[in-house]
Amino acid sequence: MKSFALLTTAALLSTSASAFTSSADVSRTNSRLSMAADDNTTNAPSGPMPNPVIKLAANGMSLLKPIFALEANLQAAVLGAITKVDKEAVATNIENLKKENNVLIYTYGLSPFSSEALSILDATGCDYTNIELGQEWFLLGGEGSETRVALSKEVAGGATSLPKVFIGGECVGGCAELANLVETGELDEKLKKSKKVSSKGGNNKPNFFTNFLS
Repeated sequence: MKSFALLTTAALLSTSASAFTSSADVSRTNSRLSMAADDNTTNAPSGPMPNPVIKLAANGMSLLKPIFALEANLQAAVLGAITKVDKEAVATNIENLKKENNVLIYTYGLSPFSSEALSILDATGCDYTNIELGQEWFLLGGEGSETRVALSKEVAGGATSLPKVFIGGECVGGCAELANLVETGELDEKLKKSKKVSSKGGNNKPNFFTNFLS
């Protein structure tokens, strides 16, 4: 009887230990899963994501690029000649604005693509300068038409559509390209980099006392 009792007690203790070990293993597994979920959350893009419908439509506009380019150049040639627009002055103005602003965007007032790009920039909380050329391309005057053509030279392929977004003096493209930067997480990096470059450039500027003593 004593031997039977000892065997029974040993079996119960072994079962309890196995149950405790299984419970601990499950706890550790759940903990690892929780940590993995936290890591995924940390790596996820912050802020609101771009409107997928607007992004799809913006990508589709590239199919009409040759037609828009022909129309834009014709419009600029006619209206620019009538109002005697100085093309060199237009190009110089764009260059100056690129240098003076970390983030610069050219838009149309009634364009959903321009509105979406502005919403994306607003979501980042960055400071930017918005140059509205007009309500839409067909309402542009001579200078606006020439500016539109000049901006097309800032991107590969010569797209004449707006918006045109510049970060740190570099044209990153339009609405579709800006949305891609958000989804890949590159937009925040570009914005941070542009701030660093700007601050370094600012430190090299001579102040009043430097000019006075030189």
